[in-house]
Amino acid sequence: MPSVTDAVKRVLVGRPFRSERLSETLLRKRVALPVFASDALSSVAYAPDEIFLTLSIAGIAAYAVSPWVGLAVVVVMLVVVASYRQNVHAYPSGGGDYEVATVNLGPSAGLTVGSALLVDYVLTVAVSISSGAQYAATAIPALRGHEALFAAALVLLLMTVNLRGVRESGTAFAIPTYIFMFSILGMALYGFGRYLFGDLPMAESSRYDLTAEHDISGGLTSLAGAFLILRAFSSGAAALTGVEAISNGVPAFREPKSRNAATTLLLLGTISVTMLVSTIALANLTQVRFAEDPSIQLLEDGVPVGDDFVQDPIIGQLAATVFDHFPVAFYVVTAATGVILVLAANTAFNGFPVLASILARDGYLPKQLHTRGDRLAFSNGIIALAGAAVVLVLAFDAQVTRLIQLYVVGVFVSFTMSQTGMVRHWTRHLRTERDPAARRRMKRSRVINSIGLGLTGMVLVIVLLTKFTQGAWLAILAMVVLFANMKLIRQHYTSVSRELEIAEEAGAKALPTGVRGVVLVSKLHKPTLRALAYARAARPSDLQAVTVSVDPEETAALQARWDALGLPIPLTVLDSPYREVTRPVLEHVKALRARHPRDLVTVYVPEYVVGHWWETLLHNQSALRLRARLRYTPGVMVASVPWQLSSSEGMEDRVERSAPGVVRRGTFGPTPTRPDPASPAATTPPPGGSGGEREGAR
Repeated sequence: MPSVTDAVKRVLVGRPFRSERLSETLLRKRVALPVFASDALSSVAYAPDEIFLTLSIAGIAAYAVSPWVGLAVVVVMLVVVASYRQNVHAYPSGGGDYEVATVNLGPSAGLTVGSALLVDYVLTVAVSISSGAQYAATAIPALRGHEALFAAALVLLLMTVNLRGVRESGTAFAIPTYIFMFSILGMALYGFGRYLFGDLPMAESSRYDLTAEHDISGGLTSLAGAFLILRAFSSGAAALTGVEAISNGVPAFREPKSRNAATTLLLLGTISVTMLVSTIALANLTQVRFAEDPSIQLLEDGVPVGDDFVQDPIIGQLAATVFDHFPVAFYVVTAATGVILVLAANTAFNGFPVLASILARDGYLPKQLHTRGDRLAFSNGIIALAGAAVVLVLAFDAQVTRLIQLYVVGVFVSFTMSQTGMVRHWTRHLRTERDPAARRRMKRSRVINSIGLGLTGMVLVIVLLTKFTQGAWLAILAMVVLFANMKLIRQHYTSVSRELEIAEEAGAKALPTGVRGVVLVSKLHKPTLRALAYARAARPSDLQAVTVSVDPEETAALQARWDALGLPIPLTVLDSPYREVTRPVLEHVKALRARHPRDLVTVYVPEYVVGHWWETLLHNQSALRLRARLRYTPGVMVASVPWQLSSSEGMEDRVERSAPGVVRRGTFGPTPTRPDPASPAATTPPPGGSGGEREGAR
């Protein structure tokens, strides 16, 4: 019978995949688009809001520049998409910006990009999910005031879906993503059609007057006005987040990988630009009002609307206006928008684990992030991303306006460094390339990446200038901390590798001249006899049994029984006037090592394996303390010799079924047969018995 934990896991995650099925998880373009592009596509739901919200600080007159701000964002997006099409052809291995920067600018530059992208992926999840929670609260009043908890639950739901595998998550999210795309484009076409026929009504919020929150001295042409426009542009640049995910996910595409990734990038850019421009244009045609502080900025008959006023997002207002006579379409648009904001986080759930895996492979993150789970996804990376996102959502109470200030910085750091690396890449290859056609292609690509470098570098400066004091410094601090930690992790792995490496000339010297066995004895019973048998089977050059005399009468009885059974191994009795067990054994083992420094000492510890947690409370754990201390003694090995009590029967099967990552451990075939409990070869207890008694000593 499967355990409850195993059954729940299989329902949520599914049955494990064999490693050979990795190729079956590769994506077609029609599935890859919603998987990798949902973040950039979903930005249409909040990028226009941020543009209008920022401009509202200067009052209604500032709305006049919103089309130009949107146009600037579009230009940057098209250039970035064109630039990344060069990236996916030149570096199709999936390293993306990290690989480009590492190869062309050095390890520190690559690590800078890696830390920036990891932080940005976490923020992508937090911003998208929080925005989706706010849309849900608009439609479901019962959620108001509980957006943060609802958002955290959505993050965990996304985590569970992604643990089932990239292909499964892509298939599940494809339909909602396409519904969102067609609903926004359909709303735009229908709205422009009504405008051409003079039938487009004004938005509900158009009846309000919008006052400036702060007077901009000198107007928008002043320095303060220009700074406000730049700030609106940097907020709107959130539409570019997610573009880099495709370059990190090239290995997930079907063959030809680079071409399919480049095509998906082109589709992403075209659709995103169309939706963004259409949304901004419709918002101006319907005279939507969207204020940073609506309670005091929006006036009705000269009176502020007050704190009870609920300001709907721009797409919600547009849907209500365009489909004023067709409420079903309104609900489709708003529902699709809320869903896509949640699904946008799926881009990060596909990008973060892959990038973390590559960084772990290179020794900058824990090695566990490089292993695949039962469904061939990088499960540990998925769980780490979800945990970090939940912390952010709860810390910022799922408020998009606060989270958005931390956003974008990381992605433009990676954009800028990636384009710098690509320019150097083409320059390096042009030095050796002699084919005229190839040189022309390289020069064209270098021009595209150079333009991309100029624009992304400029946007990065703008973002830093306009958002640093608004909260971007927190994102930068997180990148610095992550960068430093990854450097320390790499130093640790390098140090350990250097310490463990065996020089060729020292190979023979590294082998011990002999092995001396020590069997710990507290009582003369079946576990002790098994340990003695196992130790003798290992054929050490010297073998002795050791007991600690805590009670003289018990020790004398043990010695008498030992002699009566005629055991062929001498029993050494260690005195302990203070009734200690650990110290006498440690001193004895160290003395043995001192007398024979070229020999290896193996300490055999008999242990009980129990099946219930409460049984561990009925047995002492002195041998556990001994094992922990012996681990730090050079030249000493510790071998556990388990004896399974009847209560542990069946534990092995339950533990094996519930053990995570069966595929990544290489257990692809039938479950191995259970070894004979009486066999001395079973030297390691099943994990379920880790809390059992270690009966090596009293």
